[in-house]
Amino acid sequence: MAGAISGTPAAAAPPHPLKDSDVYGLTVEHRTDPLGVDTAHPRFGWRMHSVGRGRSQGAYEIHVATSPGRLAGDRADAWNSGRVRSAQSVAIRYQGEPLEASTRYYWTVTVWDTEGRLVGTGPVAWFETGLMSTDGVTGWDGAQWIGMKGKTPGSPGAPMLRTEAPLRGRVREARLYISALGVYDAYVSGRHVTVPQDGDTTLELLPPGWTNYDARLTYLTYDVTHLVAREPVVTLAAVLGNGWYNGRISEGSTYYSKDGNPLALKARLLVRYTDGTTQSVVTRPDGSWKATDTGPCRADDIYDGQTYDARKELTGWTASRFDDSAWADTERIPFESRYPGVQLLAYPAETARLMSRWDRRPQSITVYTSVTGDGRGRIVVDPGRSVSDPHRAATAHTTIGPGDTAVFDLGQNMVGVPRYTLRGPSGAQVAFQFGEMLNDGSAGADGPEGSLYRANLRSAKATSTYTLKGDRAGETHQDSLTFYGFRYVSVTATETVTITGLTGKVATSAIHETGGVTTDDPGTNQLISNIRWGQRGNYLWVPTDCPQRDERLGWTGDTQVFATTGLYNADAGPFLSHFQNTVIDSQTIYGQDNAQFTGVAPGGRYNFPGGGSGWADCGVILPWTLWQMTGDPAVVEASWPALTRYLDWIRQQTGDTYAGQGSLTGDWLAPQKTSAQLMSDVYYGYVAHLMAQLARAIGRPAEAAAYEQLFGNIRNAFITKYLSTEGGTVTVKSSLGDASPIEPGSDPGVKTEDNTQTALLWVLKLGFYETEAQRRALVGHLADNIGNDAAYKAAHPTSSRVNYAENTLSVGFLGVNVLAPVLSDEGRSDLAYKLLHQDALPSWLFSVRNGATTVWERWNSYSRQAGFGPVSMNSFNHYAYGAVLEWMYAYMAGIARDPGSPGFKHFLLQPHLDPTGRITHVAASHESPYGEIRSEWRVTDGGAALSYEAVVPANSEATLRLPAVSADSVREGRTPLARVEGVRFTGHADGVATYRLPSGSYRLTSGLR
Repeated sequence: MAGAISGTPAAAAPPHPLKDSDVYGLTVEHRTDPLGVDTAHPRFGWRMHSVGRGRSQGAYEIHVATSPGRLAGDRADAWNSGRVRSAQSVAIRYQGEPLEASTRYYWTVTVWDTEGRLVGTGPVAWFETGLMSTDGVTGWDGAQWIGMKGKTPGSPGAPMLRTEAPLRGRVREARLYISALGVYDAYVSGRHVTVPQDGDTTLELLPPGWTNYDARLTYLTYDVTHLVAREPVVTLAAVLGNGWYNGRISEGSTYYSKDGNPLALKARLLVRYTDGTTQSVVTRPDGSWKATDTGPCRADDIYDGQTYDARKELTGWTASRFDDSAWADTERIPFESRYPGVQLLAYPAETARLMSRWDRRPQSITVYTSVTGDGRGRIVVDPGRSVSDPHRAATAHTTIGPGDTAVFDLGQNMVGVPRYTLRGPSGAQVAFQFGEMLNDGSAGADGPEGSLYRANLRSAKATSTYTLKGDRAGETHQDSLTFYGFRYVSVTATETVTITGLTGKVATSAIHETGGVTTDDPGTNQLISNIRWGQRGNYLWVPTDCPQRDERLGWTGDTQVFATTGLYNADAGPFLSHFQNTVIDSQTIYGQDNAQFTGVAPGGRYNFPGGGSGWADCGVILPWTLWQMTGDPAVVEASWPALTRYLDWIRQQTGDTYAGQGSLTGDWLAPQKTSAQLMSDVYYGYVAHLMAQLARAIGRPAEAAAYEQLFGNIRNAFITKYLSTEGGTVTVKSSLGDASPIEPGSDPGVKTEDNTQTALLWVLKLGFYETEAQRRALVGHLADNIGNDAAYKAAHPTSSRVNYAENTLSVGFLGVNVLAPVLSDEGRSDLAYKLLHQDALPSWLFSVRNGATTVWERWNSYSRQAGFGPVSMNSFNHYAYGAVLEWMYAYMAGIARDPGSPGFKHFLLQPHLDPTGRITHVAASHESPYGEIRSEWRVTDGGAALSYEAVVPANSEATLRLPAVSADSVREGRTPLARVEGVRFTGHADGVATYRLPSGSYRLTSGLR
């Protein structure tokens, strides 16, 4: 239990800091130097660095002040925590003076080790509060929602709003607080509003993101001092786009109108002068703001793209002294009266922004002039204008005219917008169409071989249309009111034009990558790359299912399956915590009885009523995952009423049968069909199990015991219904009930079966069996199913498995993230590796072998041999099946969570070697809340020896489970690891030596035979 030692300031600490230690990585609300923090009690965190071993925190002292100079000694005027005995360095709540709105606070932390020695004091960090209100009134200084007067929603032309205001003195600082009903492109004094990134600045894409607009809106905060200083007059300007608010992506949502919603802007520019006075420039319909829709952006839609007419550009409209006298007035948009309970809050996570480090340039350019051949035919390529060399293609100039088509291959399926430069006559119209694949000669193609495949986009037009103004020096454009998922760009023109540059600008909210895995196997490395690119593309304001077709929704099943992988890869805690808030909002708006979590959040599109297991359970699984990966239970505390309401609701539906709520989706897109009701029953058990852990995490032991009892009742009911021991053999009756009734493209002749892979995996994961003999039998069934050899096929002639190769998987969305972990937990990592290396259908490497650069939605989305899979559900950028990367981190590389010690305070180093011998080297890292964890192994001497390197961050410790022929064979240098100071040997069994490791770096060797 932490306790404050009053009257012991940092200055009174022992005067000899450890030279090999430091304090770094200071965060507030899990972000570095965040701007616009709205919470009254923000959470602080930090890390320790130590090249020595066993260094742990024994005490800390936090100082928070209104200026850096006040941090020393006892001068902190906001908070001095006093010296607190605690090893905790994650999510320490602010307990100082009430925080003022729109105020920058500086802070640092001093750390002592467990011996009372000074480790060090962190660098001065800061956080700045936002408006500290939720009502949309307090702190906004009279700012209102305004839009263009007389503008018919959905009519051509994006609204452009502007105002000018004289400044009254020398500017000390300026902040812009801004939101939109729709999305905005903001300008201050003629310059685009940008955000810091990678030592430079970049643009955000589609701020302020997507929420349930009738429950929660977000605003963003920008430091615009550099745009306002030295200006006698400040100009605020914005272009408004439809975004998610006013498009068919929101069909079925409570805020949706088929006649369209009026777009609106709300903003406050706060200027502080050096003399201490302030000035606000706010949105209000008093004649100070003017608006027009006659500008260049003629149309915009999330699904369909953007239409831009450069002839209509209004030079200088974002700067001062522009003549807007002919523009329309603005009017108040009565949003609050339509939704009186809506909250307006500071956006608490990383925004979606354009990341120049991932820019993509063309790898090849193909120009074709016509089509030849039978049927759909083949394109006729002009070799004189086509470029196959990637170096030349990146900068080549391409001239096309009417009847020509240029296809640019960026080499990577990505998400974002194009940036292109053109030369041509005024009025020439150029259409850029986007797709993930090129057509082949198969029956599933939608055009001539070599042309852009677009059938899988369904109704999404995904087109950027540009009309030139005729600038002889060339003209450059970058869409800003939509986004695309694409690898290929197909370009046509109404007149002869030259494309002098094209860049794919990558947009993502996963901007801070915190982990990685690499191996000596090229196929595995490509799979890892595909998974990472899938996350980058689909973590865009909300975690989406896909980025390209007429969907792009926050499907909750996809989110929960991939969340652990996502948090290994990137610092996505705030992003996913914000999404959890959206999930809870959706529960009360769209959930059955205002209690069931939904299949999609935000919005109402595809939020079908009925069984939601596997998807609705995201509401429980996501906060559990966040707590486990970050060590911060705040999201659990905030979610608890919603979680209990959901579990209570399931109980009301099914009572003492202890059955799940049902599942319309089941094990989505699985080659082998499992009863959807069985999937619902196991997920009911799973979330009950998690609820018991979550209850303990927030100090609710009585509720934890109740959920444990619920789990036990669900387990007993499951065993009674599904576990058969007829004939002396245990069988999981996963054929009891139909599979998903709504899965498109499924073969009606394929029925549910007993002992499916997914059913066996969940039974083993949850312990839904009675004896160890049953467990061994179930593992045997799983191994036989995966092996799928001739004998298995002969014994199961009606199984769908007869259609597939040996050592293939047959799971769908709800089996993919448990497949390899359960195999390794059951001592069958050999099967996990066989599945990893398999490239026959269905397998992870099947897509890699067939040219994928992101993860597909279907195992059979495409093959060079058979062509395109069922078009109804065929995204080539879907991250769900990429959840196998969690196993690569936790088992293959061996950086695994200890569920009893969330946030990697204590964790496992448990490398699982590849019994197939194909992978002999793995290196991985993950930046945990306590620092970077590293794990790297290499098999040497023809498989006889292992070299292993690891880093355990300061203020944490690890349990190492290292393959070894004997405990004595595990050595650091020539010393047995068991004799190394600080290391505790705990045993050797089944070829694995186990040790408790203090923090530090380790370089070990081990004998394997």
